[in-house]
Amino acid sequence: MMKDWEAAYLAGIIDGEGSITLTRLHEKEHRRPCITVASTDLELLEYLKMLTNGHITKKKNYHPDRHQNSFTLSIKTKKQVLDTLNYTLPFLRVQKKRKRAAWILKHYDRVTIRNGKYSVDMLKQKLAFEDKFFEF
Repeated sequence: MMKDWEAAYLAGIIDGEGSITLTRLHEKEHRRPCITVASTDLELLEYLKMLTNGHITKKKNYHPDRHQNSFTLSIKTKKQVLDTLNYTLPFLRVQKKRKRAAWILKHYDRVTIRNGKYSVDMLKQKLAFEDKFFEF
């Protein structure tokens, strides 16, 4: 469980350096929510990883003589994303990110079938959810 000050801190980082989006992990599957934060500060990302149970990857640095190493924290599992959004939503200030977080929390479970086998009507709802999300 995240304390309010930790959620507020994380929300500030997401507002400034992060993204809330829908992404495909595999080509033929539907989009799922994902939160990412990119930074050259590995210590910061390690702290955020501890709060969210996310995953850190190192980006390829083609010019190490000119650029610092860069890393990305990714929060991809449904439970981790929804928990993180629940904690941080009250503290998000960037309207686009706030709207996206609220949209996911309000509608994602309703339009997502666990086994991925959508009826025609449910598939329309899922795609409409995605289309509306990307309008924010």
